[in-house]
Amino acid sequence: MKKAALFTLFLSLLLLSDMNYAQEKSQPLEVKISGKGRQSIIFIPGFACSGDVWKETKALFEEKATCYTLTMAGFAGVAPQANASFESWEKAIAGYIKENKINKPVIIGHSMGGALAMALAADYPELISRIVVVDALPCLTALSNPAFVSKENNDCSAMIAQLTAATDEQFYQMQKMSMPRLLSDTSKLAQVINWSVKSDRTTFGKMYCDFSNTDLRQKINRIQCPALVLLESYFVNIKAAITEQFKNATTVDMRFATKGLHFIMYDDKDWYETQLKSFISF
Repeated sequence: MKKAALFTLFLSLLLLSDMNYAQEKSQPLEVKISGKGRQSIIFIPGFACSGDVWKETKALFEEKATCYTLTMAGFAGVAPQANASFESWEKAIAGYIKENKINKPVIIGHSMGGALAMALAADYPELISRIVVVDALPCLTALSNPAFVSKENNDCSAMIAQLTAATDEQFYQMQKMSMPRLLSDTSKLAQVINWSVKSDRTTFGKMYCDFSNTDLRQKINRIQCPALVLLESYFVNIKAAITEQFKNATTVDMRFATKGLHFIMYDDKDWYETQLKSFISF
């Protein structure tokens, strides 16, 4: 009986250990792998978007590259995880690269995903070969407030409460009103709105608040790899302010789209694909 009790105790401890290990390994991201090639490309979508935003972009490279397409937990119908933050997501992506022994990937990120690409290149320069930043800035909030300073222990509870209190219809109408300001390709509008609507409201509110408090302007001076920054056409009108934000990044090649809005991959597709193919060659 004693031996049986000891064995049961040992088994319970082993199972508990395995559960803890699984929790430690749990990543706040969903990954879809496609293509096959020596070069690896990691695609990070923007705020509240699915990795499917990269469908057409991936098709450019899948014959010669292994593509890892992310969707972050809580966005576009992927199950949420507690305590989402820009920093924890950055660490999770770096951890995924290390754990899966992905050798020197190219990272392509849109919007918040572009900011994550910059943060990764600055904090983990040994992991990454080059980055493409699609319509993201080191500090978006500083465009409207040049004196912006990020807050420590930023309180996001009010934003979360506001979004979680909204009815489904109210939240849908909110997204329906805001998306046309970001996307001129009306054929993609319903899809992008649907990704937002399917996102977890707590994650949505926390990440909107946290990203608004993110400032990479000093950090990007640590970026060593080549960095292509593709910006929406409007930003050429405030080029001086944009250039000021990137002044600490010596490897950046900054280019402005010829038309369209924030979703450059949809709104200025031919120009966008030409820039990518000239920057990423095999």
